[in-house]
Amino acid sequence: QVQLVESGGGLVQAGDSLRLSCVASGRTFSGNAMGWFRQAPGKERELVAAINWSGTTTRYVDSVKGRFTISRDNTKNTVYLQMNSLKPEDTAVYYCTARAQAYSGINFYTPDYWGQGTQVTVSS
Repeated sequence: QVQLVESGGGLVQAGDSLRLSCVASGRTFSGNAMGWFRQAPGKERELVAAINWSGTTTRYVDSVKGRFTISRDNTKNTVYLQMNSLKPEDTAVYYCTARAQAYSGINFYTPDYWGQGTQVTVSS
């Protein structure tokens, strides 16, 4: 059974940093694109960042460019989201995701697996 387990969320103040981690189990994702989505109350879920299987290509939603960094460690089956200069509008539940198809691009990232989510709350 595939599981994606997020950690690292919490309550912080504006300007602070958080690092989210996502550990995958049940299969290896070293050859698969992975990404982070978020959903704020009353808003649609949006793709925050995605990373290809090797970690050489990334993409970000415009609102987090320059502040967030996605990375991965394939030896640990883990993907990270470093979030700096957090803003109140970053408040949301953050979901770790992964694609089932190996070696796919991230231009049209549509995940097949989802974690349970971790809450990030940024106070002003």
